[in-house]
Amino acid sequence: MGRPRLHDQRTRAELLAAAERLVAQGGIDAVSVRAAAVGAGTTTRAVYALFGSKEGLVQALAQRAFGVLMEGVAALPLTSDPGRDLITCSVKGFRVFALEHPDLFRLFFTAQLPRPLLSAESSETRIAALGQLVGLIERAHGAGLLGERSVEEATLVWDALCTGLAMREICGPIQRAQGERLWTDALTAMLTGLGSVCCAAQRPPWQAHTERECPP
Repeated sequence: MGRPRLHDQRTRAELLAAAERLVAQGGIDAVSVRAAAVGAGTTTRAVYALFGSKEGLVQALAQRAFGVLMEGVAALPLTSDPGRDLITCSVKGFRVFALEHPDLFRLFFTAQLPRPLLSAESSETRIAALGQLVGLIERAHGAGLLGERSVEEATLVWDALCTGLAMREICGPIQRAQGERLWTDALTAMLTGLGSVCCAAQRPPWQAHTERECPP
């Protein structure tokens, strides 16, 4: 009798890669134990041994998405310039992840996830990934680059801008050849805007008019 095949980290990686391809082909509903096993050239037993179930495979895929993003950002060395670091990590880290894993990006960063939602472990990984951005924003805040904006507010608008840029580049309006430059220009403008101090007397007439018509 031949020796049973060991379900090691290589098999795990192959199954996750197969699951990612299935997401690209038909969304999260296309992921199944059998399809992932076939795509990885292994057996359903390997899926159950490594992930326990289809749900375990999906949760591992989510953790992989957040983990790959964190690894990419962490690989970028920080400098003495918090503003430049924030932009660099967004362009060289977040953008690169979104372009290299567009389907995982759409699924776990832009879509309403199907029930059941992320497990506690997957949610912790997601929060850790967001924590990287918060840390970069906090450095910029400490350097006085955010003006009167809070870290929470700056994180929200920064994440929204990066997500929008990524979607536009993935979908095509932003060409890959000009993507890095447009990201850098947009994020530089955003950081400059966040750092500006704009009191009521300095606000342009259109903004004051809008605020009078739309009270909180």
